[in-house]
Amino acid sequence: MPKVGAIYPKGMHGCIADGLREDPTFEVTEATLDMPDHGLTDDVLASTDVMTWWGHAAHHKVDDEIVQKVKKRVLEGMGLIVLHSGHYSKIFRSLMGTTCSLCWREADELERIWLCNPGHPIVKGIEGAYFEIPQEEMYGEPFGIPEPSETILIGHFEGGNVFRSGCVFLRGNGKIFYFQPGHETYPIYHHDTVKLIIKNAAKYVAPTGTVWKDGAPHIPADQAPDPISKK
Repeated sequence: MPKVGAIYPKGMHGCIADGLREDPTFEVTEATLDMPDHGLTDDVLASTDVMTWWGHAAHHKVDDEIVQKVKKRVLEGMGLIVLHSGHYSKIFRSLMGTTCSLCWREADELERIWLCNPGHPIVKGIEGAYFEIPQEEMYGEPFGIPEPSETILIGHFEGGNVFRSGCVFLRGNGKIFYFQPGHETYPIYHHDTVKLIIKNAAKYVAPTGTVWKDGAPHIPADQAPDPISKK
């Protein structure tokens, strides 16, 4: 689409990556659908602390085997940030276990996004009780997701609809942040506050502690640990 190319000459993934690169503590690499293994090889996944995911019309083209590998890494502790229409990606729906459907319309509406918890690390550095995006695709409730562990942001659209625009979920040892703004025909990923939130979220969902490994091995009786002694 020429309009999208004019707004994002390096692609949306390039703009999102450049926003993250504003923080010198991040080492950022890019992966796209047309790369072998979608750019998500075993080595790349093993070395990734946080993954951001944006997708739209090609969700069905994402290989199921790659989706399962990404899911395994999230359960082990890798952070995941799902952006805008990524709500309908295979990986997000698999981790949520629900349809993740929502109401939407394209009407160039102003969106006012309210901070539910101004003290939360994901919104650190944002002044005021809300920020605004001049034009955005409307996403509205009901949003077919499980109850979030934390609802950080709520969007209110010019047409009257509201939406849970920033939500945290816990799955296994991993944290997931869903962030609603980001329609491809608006310059939303150039928006300073949007970039700040994504950078903050990357730090918040980053893994802590050791990697969680799935498994329930049989332990022979002669290898069982000594019982706790009682006095």
